[in-house]
Amino acid sequence: MENENKTVKIITFVEIVNNMEKLVFATNNAHKIDEIRHLLDSVCDVCSLAELNYTEDIPENQTTLEGNALEKARFVYKKFGLSCFADDTGLEIDALDGEPGVFSARYAGKEKNSLKNTEKVLAKMHNIDNRRARFRCVIALIIDDSEYIFEGTVTGEILRSPAGSFGFGYDSIFKADGCDVSFAQMTLAEKSKISHRSKAIEKLTAFLKEKYKAQY
Repeated sequence: MENENKTVKIITFVEIVNNMEKLVFATNNAHKIDEIRHLLDSVCDVCSLAELNYTEDIPENQTTLEGNALEKARFVYKKFGLSCFADDTGLEIDALDGEPGVFSARYAGKEKNSLKNTEKVLAKMHNIDNRRARFRCVIALIIDDSEYIFEGTVTGEILRSPAGSFGFGYDSIFKADGCDVSFAQMTLAEKSKISHRSKAIEKLTAFLKEKYKAQY
């Protein structure tokens, strides 16, 4: 038969990423870097901006999560010429017409204080019974001058008071559907099984495997 002696090479995702030189995560947020590295542990080596000796803020001036993710990825790609991805994440609360949304990180001010952001949400929802909300993460990837978008979402509800000391951002007041505890009461491993960011990363990983397998 024609294919009888054909050698089939089984490749790993590490080989795929190595072929791209470096995959840079366009953020200076240490919490996000830890979470992304946990999600991609044993899959690929993520390079942070700090490892490129860049610690300044990168622009995020758009009005949507998608726009911000693309703006950050484009900035890093243009500056360093390396394959990269960036994310923007928002907490969207039904009773607040989707707030804080794209302004989640700076909801209570430009200083991006997580405690003040959380307190502002709880104050606005003090007498509101509809606690439905969702976390949405959008990842923008740039490789070979092409741009790609991946999204992950987790639905749940806003608690009436903070619970837990793990995580970051609004984790202490968000309880995902089907869970008995807040994100901040979960270990990183537990949160990573269901989080919005992990769902977006799963799509990113699947895309890269599909895109680069043809080269082997």
